[in-house]
Amino acid sequence: MKRFSVIFPGLLLATIIFIISDFLSQYIGKNILGYPKSPISTVMFSIILGILIGNLFNIPSIFSAGLSFSLKFILRLGIVLLGIRLSFSDVALYGATSAALIVICIISVILIIYVMVHYFKISASMSYLIAIGTSICGASAIVATAPVINAKKAEVTYAIANITIFGIIGMFLYPYLANHLFQGDVNRIGLFLGTAIHETAQVAAAGLIYEQQFNDARVLEISTITKLVRNTFLIVMIPLFAYFYTRNSSNKHTSYSILNIFPLFVLGFLVMVIVRSVGDGLFINDHGVFSNDFWNHAIITMKSTSAVLLSIAMASLGVLTNLKEIRTMGYRPFLIGFVAASMIGLVSFLIISLFI
Repeated sequence: MKRFSVIFPGLLLATIIFIISDFLSQYIGKNILGYPKSPISTVMFSIILGILIGNLFNIPSIFSAGLSFSLKFILRLGIVLLGIRLSFSDVALYGATSAALIVICIISVILIIYVMVHYFKISASMSYLIAIGTSICGASAIVATAPVINAKKAEVTYAIANITIFGIIGMFLYPYLANHLFQGDVNRIGLFLGTAIHETAQVAAAGLIYEQQFNDARVLEISTITKLVRNTFLIVMIPLFAYFYTRNSSNKHTSYSILNIFPLFVLGFLVMVIVRSVGDGLFINDHGVFSNDFWNHAIITMKSTSAVLLSIAMASLGVLTNLKEIRTMGYRPFLIGFVAASMIGLVSFLIISLFI
């Protein structure tokens, strides 16, 4: 009970921001702009409103635990529930397609950062953090990598701020840009969002923005699969970075645990895929129609719940985004982060356009 009382204020704040955002997005889109379906994304509104509240007002510390809980656990639960949208065949198809694309993007980012570090003279640990945050899964990858390369707290903060700002820019920009560049091809758009945006949360939000703006859920599903496949590369990249760091360092005893670096919510996502596949086998008839209303309603409910949870998590992300902290980064890490973010987007676009 004590634990719940600690997280409740922040969780309530994030929920209220979501409710206000949902109301405003629907009211402005339908009542003011006159559209039958609001063209304004609730997720996007939640993040923007959260950023405004978090940076215009001094948020008391009583809200911190709940906001962090929302961004960590509510977010992951929302991502896990996304698995109910997909079957095994979907995961196998898009997972295999995305793997090669992800490898090319990772190599490209690491190479460009390696070249730039020599010109801008930033620390090896900072360059590793920006590289893994950009190429794999944002802040989660940075936090998981920091202990094995003995990164300083200031370097971790800088790297996370770097990834956050460029990830948010991509989250807002890429759904519209990708729709234009790929002419509404949902497969290509989903692959692009899943490889070009840094954070899992940001990818999910971009997919939801696309769904709410262009009324197509497949982009959210494909981008989520792509991003979760990308996340699993932590298992390879963190030991690799640890090896390169210790090879050139006096500290040869850095240790890490696979359990600590593996994103376990990926397993939860796969469990929901199994549930969907088994349920469809039991409750869908030979004509592809649901033979059981309970299963149909269960899927709809879990889809809606997932969208709500992700929107609440995005409101928390907005409140916790400290624009002052981002401004203090200094231009060198910021420039490297910008080039790395641009590179992964450009490489993803080129590979998808030429070969997929």
